[in-house]
Amino acid sequence: MGCFLSTSKDTGGNRRRPGNIGEVSVYVPGLRIPKPVDFSQSLGDNLSKNMVERLSALRTRIVVMAAQEGPTITRTRRKSATQHGGSTLADLHQALEDYLPVLLGLVKDGSQLQYKVQFVWVNQEDEAEETAISNAWYEVLSVLHLMAMLSLSQANLLLLPRTSADGYQPKVSEESRRASVDIFLKAAGYLDCAVRHVLPQMSPELRRELPVDLAEGDLRALCLQALGQGVDIQLGMAIDSTKATLAVKRRLACEMVKYWQQAQDNIMNLPLANGWGEKHKLFVKWKYFEAKAAAYYYHGLILDEGNTEKFHGMAVAALQAADEYFKESKKACEAFNAAPPLSRCFQSPRLISVLISHCYNSNLIVEFYFKKVVGEWQSPNLFFNSLSPPKFELGCPLEHTHTDTIISFLVLDRNPPLWGTMKYLSEKIPKDTSSKVRINRDLYSYEKIMETAPTLPDFALALKPDEFQLPPVHPSWTDENMNRGQAGANQPKGDRG
Repeated sequence: MGCFLSTSKDTGGNRRRPGNIGEVSVYVPGLRIPKPVDFSQSLGDNLSKNMVERLSALRTRIVVMAAQEGPTITRTRRKSATQHGGSTLADLHQALEDYLPVLLGLVKDGSQLQYKVQFVWVNQEDEAEETAISNAWYEVLSVLHLMAMLSLSQANLLLLPRTSADGYQPKVSEESRRASVDIFLKAAGYLDCAVRHVLPQMSPELRRELPVDLAEGDLRALCLQALGQGVDIQLGMAIDSTKATLAVKRRLACEMVKYWQQAQDNIMNLPLANGWGEKHKLFVKWKYFEAKAAAYYYHGLILDEGNTEKFHGMAVAALQAADEYFKESKKACEAFNAAPPLSRCFQSPRLISVLISHCYNSNLIVEFYFKKVVGEWQSPNLFFNSLSPPKFELGCPLEHTHTDTIISFLVLDRNPPLWGTMKYLSEKIPKDTSSKVRINRDLYSYEKIMETAPTLPDFALALKPDEFQLPPVHPSWTDENMNRGQAGANQPKGDRG
């Protein structure tokens, strides 16, 4: 049971996508946004006024916050804080946690109330702009998905490199890295609960009508992505630790490969669309190549510790594979960052303010910057007035520089600076591969060097999702059922239905 409706044509009124989401450490494929629901019209004859108002108030709070913050919450340049100084992510997440126990009262014990309300959500990865389904389990699934996406957004903010107090290159603190692992496990827990405990409550027909954002494959891929990125952080901390052995690092890298391989298996055949979905596939592909590069690198170093020609030959082959996968990861990273919505590093606003002040075609620069780089129009005066121009040299007087040259400079394609695991490996893989290949080929004949990479060790996956369980139904439903039972008992027999 439960009717459904999908709006297949994107009118642009509800689904908004930023032009540029800035640097990305953790990819979040947009946030699905709930649309208003009139509980009084659908439940007014079945529930008390107090319960209807409770449901309405809790959901309206989510609708308002998500509508205001959802389109910009993945924009890393924007400070995620409310007017009261609190965290937007935390506030919206708390609103969802408050709503879920009350919402579950609609589905308790197979209640027919679950089919009374048509819930509408704006999609991000589906071709349909929005999906409306008259089933409360769809609402529960949507809430868990949004909780997971907010958690991934929080992890992304934690893992963006920040300028350190000592003035050196931006970096991510160990405290932030450790906190992000906990958040990844929490996000994976929400998604795992959605797959194991919510999807089974839906009929096969209803599951086929779900948007691709909520398809089982997409939910599993996001869960595996969270776990894979958690292992990536663990590997980065192992690299920084003097106590971690090569064996430990290899195991973590090999586990990371399995997570990303499984994520890729789940996502590649899904009809992901609307920019967010296509970019999601590219992100998984990029991270899979990075994981393979790391795994083959550490496998090669361990094989090279062997004392035979065979081991040294296998080591060279493994290191060569690491180098090839690293090159592929760089290409995949470029493709990901160039895909809309953009996730590139552009020149700083301060630099742009200098260009604008010295260029005859400043209006063209302003329009280009806000529409193509920022992704939305803002007041140029308000945006630039507080900026103190830095020293800048373009190679010739700015007033003599052609506007097209300046624009090309502003959007120069370059990936965000590497940090953590890949910052270290980007230096080590090419260097060690070149060195080991040269040494071993000097020692052994060409035939002794394996040209095919050896099989990676198969380790059991250690990182598991948090054991998230749906909360118990809110106590207000006990009072609701008692009051309705008393009302039925006091009703004259002839008037009972």
